[in-house]
Amino acid sequence: MNETPQLHPALLPSGLRDVLPPEAELEARSVAAIMDCFAAHGYERVDPPLLEFEDSLFSGGGAATADQAFRLMDPESQRMMALRADTTPQIARLATTRLADSPRPLRLAYAGQCLRVRGSHLQPERQIAQAGIELIGNDTAEADAEIILTAVEALAAIGLSNLSVDLTIPRLVPELLEGVALEQKNKLAHALDRKDAAAVAELGDAPLLLQLLHATGPAERGVPALLAIALSGEAKAQVLRLAATVAAIRRVKPHLPLTVDPVEFRGYQYHTGVCMTLFAPGRQAELGRGGRYICGESEPATGITLYPDTITRLAPPPALRQRLYLPHGTPAGTAASCRAQGFATIAGLAPLAEPNVEALHLGCSHIFLDGTITPLG
Repeated sequence: MNETPQLHPALLPSGLRDVLPPEAELEARSVAAIMDCFAAHGYERVDPPLLEFEDSLFSGGGAATADQAFRLMDPESQRMMALRADTTPQIARLATTRLADSPRPLRLAYAGQCLRVRGSHLQPERQIAQAGIELIGNDTAEADAEIILTAVEALAAIGLSNLSVDLTIPRLVPELLEGVALEQKNKLAHALDRKDAAAVAELGDAPLLLQLLHATGPAERGVPALLAIALSGEAKAQVLRLAATVAAIRRVKPHLPLTVDPVEFRGYQYHTGVCMTLFAPGRQAELGRGGRYICGESEPATGITLYPDTITRLAPPPALRQRLYLPHGTPAGTAASCRAQGFATIAGLAPLAEPNVEALHLGCSHIFLDGTITPLG
């Protein structure tokens, strides 16, 4: 009879991992610094649950996350529940229910874990940390700029000051492809996604799409090029909004690297206006992404989600507390005084002939001997 092979107890499902010292501490400190910056800009923290009923979690913009959510049956209510794959739809639920009567614009912040059925090429992890802000009830370029500038400041607070921001308007291309046959539309979308101007030209009369493609690049060149394109209606309004957002950012941070990509629209399922992605130059990983969307039935909103897992790997590591070994019998008052000086105290639990050896064994950098804090060689 064949027996099921015994799995090693440390083996985890694909896309999941244990976060060990010191990375767990570094990530916690990064999140704390990010949230402190958000709070300083007036964003109040909320903490929605990890699980919700499907009906509420997948309503409105949350429908775009349904294919990424793990589901299970609630044994009490016998209703289906789902684990959140993204926090933003939950913030929208709070804004339209429990906080419906709160003054607008509503500024909310959050931090927590999400679980996804599948990872992506750039982000293969299935459990990811998120820390973000949402500005609900205001539809202006200044609101879009505030979200971007606050996120940039939060990343600078943890040592990531060399950033670039990519701006896009993901509803622009679908607007221009309205009425195009499905097969042709899919081919054009694929060519635009690859930034393949030759393929776009071969697929038919698409001068507007080629002009949009050629406008991709630094905002200083891209925005004037976009404004010169003969667009009308909603397409023109979206370009004007992008230009106004760039101008609002420039008034505060004139030297922040900004790029525009008017043909990018994949991955922005529920977004309706100016969107943004934050990068560290020279790295493929996204530090955060977000954009404008509709909260509830019709309330304007914008927000951004930062990814602490990725941020922690790229940011300069903050100085952790140095570990100080306190031999057995060290008075509690002395230990408290050492912690007040910034040390993490490791108490000896039994008298030892060679406390220095034990201190090194436990990863301590200092030891308290003869009334003095002494570095270990």
